[in-house]
Amino acid sequence: MIVLSVLFLLGALFHCGPGVEAESDTIEVLKQHALMVSKPLTCNKWDCNCTFNRQRDCCCAANDMFKLEEDTFTRMAHLWTDLISLKYKVKGLAAGTKIAFNAFMNTTTSATSGSSIKCFGPFNTDVPIPYTDVTLNLGYGYNPSLGIFTAPCAGVYVFSFTVYSYVGDGGRLYHKVQLKKNNVVIVSVWENNREDYEDSGNQVVVLELYKGDQVYTELASGRMLCEHMEHNTFTGYMLYPDTYDYYD
Repeated sequence: MIVLSVLFLLGALFHCGPGVEAESDTIEVLKQHALMVSKPLTCNKWDCNCTFNRQRDCCCAANDMFKLEEDTFTRMAHLWTDLISLKYKVKGLAAGTKIAFNAFMNTTTSATSGSSIKCFGPFNTDVPIPYTDVTLNLGYGYNPSLGIFTAPCAGVYVFSFTVYSYVGDGGRLYHKVQLKKNNVVIVSVWENNREDYEDSGNQVVVLELYKGDQVYTELASGRMLCEHMEHNTFTGYMLYPDTYDYYD
């Protein structure tokens, strides 16, 4: 403690400015004794060892600054790694969001037996509707041959379909179109009456899909869609992707 006190006093003397005369013999003796201290001095607010040795890390403030510098560098290195990872995630997600399709039924259909009206159906089982005329197919998730959309990646999707049928005077509107996800009915549009000779309806649904999930529409068994097939449409697009499909 005595040595530290003397050193502190000595340090104050050295910083008194140009007005101080040449060092006295007493001060020189104190300086020499201070320099002879062999054990390291603890780093306090007034670290007198700085006065003599001018060591770069002799003061508490310097030690704290060096530690802060090292911590900051480490954090910046980690941040750079995270930014690179984020860059590739954004690229992957941006590419995955370009998924959309729009298709409608072809006007060329076979006529129902015994009728001049062209109809799709009836069938003795539920049949996927082939929307073969495709105007948009970003991401190539929609298969026009099967009328089925297969999700290229996980995400939330929006689907809509429009149902139209014309049976003429005295005919019977008798149709039911249902949208399915992996063979499970989600929504449907149906009609069964003789009061109207034409009618239309539509549905819009939002679905969460995993990669490989399938969405399609089916004409129910025994039902039929007639005339102006181009009014029957099927549309879908990705609302936003799920990141876990890319980076688990």
